[in-house]
Amino acid sequence: MRTHRTLPRLFGHLSAEAHCDLPCGVYDPAQARIEADSVLKICQKYAENDDPEFRTRAILIKEQRSELVKHHLWVLWTDYFKPPHFEKYPELHQLFNEATKGAGASGTKGSMDAAKAQGLLDQIDKIADIFWETKKAA
Repeated sequence: MRTHRTLPRLFGHLSAEAHCDLPCGVYDPAQARIEADSVLKICQKYAENDDPEFRTRAILIKEQRSELVKHHLWVLWTDYFKPPHFEKYPELHQLFNEATKGAGASGTKGSMDAAKAQGLLDQIDKIADIFWETKKAA
């Protein structure tokens, strides 16, 4: 437990810098997109089926997937993207804000509207485009 105090005395203070919390290759907007695509498909299947048990299960699963979309977007927003990215892409904060709201109560989490789910996918695609541009530049 005293390693954090002993090592610097033995080896001096070392610092390392990275543009993200973990080595590159860990973050990917595809995770959010996969979940958002599931939300869209659930909304479509919900509209095609009148069975109350099916519809109840569809709503529950869609709510879970919407929450996962928010989680994956927040991880990208807070852990991958850094101030230089936001300077180069000033629309990035607004895109994330709209996408996380689109996966939240005012979006897919509060609705079975396939158009809202498609809008969420469109927002994620815009974020993904910027993400891949930043990866090329790294």
